[in-house]
Amino acid sequence: MFGKANNNHDRQTIQHDLDSLLEWPDKWQMPINSAKCVVTHLGKGNQEFTYFMGKQQLDIVDEERDLGVVITNNVKPSRQCHTAYARASKSLGLLYQTFSYKSPDILLKLYKTLVRYAHICISAWSPHYVKVLLKRVQHQFTHMIPGLGKMLRRQT
Repeated sequence: MFGKANNNHDRQTIQHDLDSLLEWPDKWQMPINSAKCVVTHLGKGNQEFTYFMGKQQLDIVDEERDLGVVITNNVKPSRQCHTAYARASKSLGLLYQTFSYKSPDILLKLYKTLVRYAHICISAWSPHYVKVLLKRVQHQFTHMIPGLGKMLRRQT
């Protein structure tokens, strides 16, 4: 749930919406685990009001991950990009450790399947990170293919 609260009246409106939200699970006997619910205050100059679900005060966090997307209180994509880079780097390391037969054709197919999704993710969130972060992963990948790393060093 998102809302903008510039004053106490706006805060009360959001709190009323939270209270209304709790009526549905009570009616259908599907309780919400309010301990998993948090508040992230976005933007500068935020008054950082507190909110409750039932009698429990919601925790205030600087970042939250939901469906694989990292939302930070400054709303910048850098955390999301670094998370995607770490995931791609981890997949690349797993690929290297798992396969002993390192045929260039097989490695390239595995790279495109298991690692390349981070390219799309980072490109969508912040195109300028593509050069910085993904070049590192691509560089690591080229050294996985026997002879290719040496061949690239000779060309430069």
